[in-house]
Amino acid sequence: MRTLYDFHGGIHPPENKLPSTTSPIATLPLAPLLYVSMAQHTGNPARPCVAPGDRVERGTLIGRPDGTLSAAVHAPASGTVVSVGPVVQAHPSGLCELTVTLETDGQDRRAAPTPLTDWASRSEDEVRAFLASMGVVGQGGGVFPSHLKLNARALETLVVNGAECEPYITCDDRLMRERAGRIVEGALIAGTLTGAREVVVGIEDNKPEALAAMQAAARGTRMEVVAIPTKYPSGGAKQLIRILTGKKIPHGVRSTAMGVQCFNVGTLYSLAQAVLEGEPVVSRIVTLTGSVARPLNADVPLGTPVDWLMQAVGRSADSDGVLMGGPMMGSRLPALEAGIVKATNCLIATSPALFPPPPLSRPCIRCGDCANACPAELQPMDLYWFARARQFDKARAWQLFDCIECGACNSVCPSAIPLVDYYRFAKSEIWAEEREKQAADRARARHEQRLARIEHEKALKAERLAQKSAAAKAVAEAVATSTTDPGKPPASVPVDSAKKAAIEAAMARAAARKAETAQTQSGVSAEASANPLPPATPVAAMDPAKKAAIEAAMARAAARKAEAAQTQSGVSAEASANPAPPVTAMDPAKKAAIEAAMARAAARRAATEQKEPR
Repeated sequence: MRTLYDFHGGIHPPENKLPSTTSPIATLPLAPLLYVSMAQHTGNPARPCVAPGDRVERGTLIGRPDGTLSAAVHAPASGTVVSVGPVVQAHPSGLCELTVTLETDGQDRRAAPTPLTDWASRSEDEVRAFLASMGVVGQGGGVFPSHLKLNARALETLVVNGAECEPYITCDDRLMRERAGRIVEGALIAGTLTGAREVVVGIEDNKPEALAAMQAAARGTRMEVVAIPTKYPSGGAKQLIRILTGKKIPHGVRSTAMGVQCFNVGTLYSLAQAVLEGEPVVSRIVTLTGSVARPLNADVPLGTPVDWLMQAVGRSADSDGVLMGGPMMGSRLPALEAGIVKATNCLIATSPALFPPPPLSRPCIRCGDCANACPAELQPMDLYWFARARQFDKARAWQLFDCIECGACNSVCPSAIPLVDYYRFAKSEIWAEEREKQAADRARARHEQRLARIEHEKALKAERLAQKSAAAKAVAEAVATSTTDPGKPPASVPVDSAKKAAIEAAMARAAARKAETAQTQSGVSAEASANPLPPATPVAAMDPAKKAAIEAAMARAAARKAEAAQTQSGVSAEASANPAPPVTAMDPAKKAAIEAAMARAAARRAATEQKEPR
């Protein structure tokens, strides 16, 4: 007999569970359009892998996991993809999320299942990857990807949560009554993957039929099914762990650090369906109750619009809204055309008769009733003042984030103060500040990286310029050295091969020209040394042959000179009509000077002709 423990606080609100538990789990008509959100779990939304116009079957992958903290999304029915884009979601914010809109064909064709029946022989990593690909996430409210929760090693206790403590909600009750065997199989698989020493199921004692069904299904296994006292919120993970194991999870500590992990019965049912049947998570059991004609639990395809479900069960004319979740922790939906998600466990049609408007809040009288009811052992009155005064640092220091928002403090407050609303406001403001700080840190990091990149580019540019300058200087020195000293090899120049080849070719050409010039000069000098110029000889003293050659050269020069004079364009008509008198008509002194100049010119030409090689 297991020893049970109690947790601090807690309340006993009206249950209102009976109306929806009198009939078995129903199957409702399929909606013509399904709005399947890609953000149906904690973490990164899935990435759509279909496009408008694609035909899909039930179980076809339509969204791939995006990273480790993500899970796959599958088509809940056969049909055609109409669009992929933002659509309003079943969330209090009324914001849009990336959604695959599917037009159903009513044929309910199913994709070929891919079970993992040999899971016991597979590695733990393979099984976890398979569960991620099948979209298995927590269905108790947190929608945390289950493959990550199964990372825990060598647990002492695997706790199965069948408490279902919140009023109106009965989906887990009916699931345990009708499908207890599959839940037990899922719990045993999870227990094996985590290495848990024991597996314990906790069910509130106001569910005798579910308790009996689970005990019968667990008979002969290592599972223990335990009835626990009915008290809200015994379904909280920390509270249920306290009841079954006596362990109190401290602030800031995960339960796995104390050897305990908790799974909801709906999660374990989906896990078993995925592993043993190859059925991805495409539907879930939803309680439809409140101001409706036929309260019941139904197996509803994901993405089914809320208003379609409310019409199917006969929503009353006096209903003024729909609450998703229970009356303690649920939230009113601003848009009823949104599709349900994996976290949707209950839809309550509200009315003034069932949910009258809350009374006007009055000032806090510091009675302490909220502190007595708080299951997390917080001081709700102080957290209220901190949130109201926007003293968020103090609220955090007083363990604001340990608040599970169960609403117990709200229900007992004599001043009707909506305490949980203040706590949610404070949490949202703290998260916003953290996001802004993270964005500022990222911007600062990007700016610093940009400055570092600019400095690095400047350094590289300066280095390249220095290398170019050094290379140019080395080339100039090498060229100068080879020009002044042909026998000296050129200096080593740190340039690339093409430039180096061009430099060497230019230096070779310069060396060749220099050698040719030197050879020519040395040949001329040698010839000049071998045949020195004769001393100037007077024309009268020359031999007759040389004298005749000189006179002939002089005559040729005079003829060329006369021809050039005739071709000049500036010769006047008067000069043509009256040519200059012949040299013989000149005066004797002028004639003698001209003849002497002509003789000297002829002598120079003759000397040059004798020197030039024939």
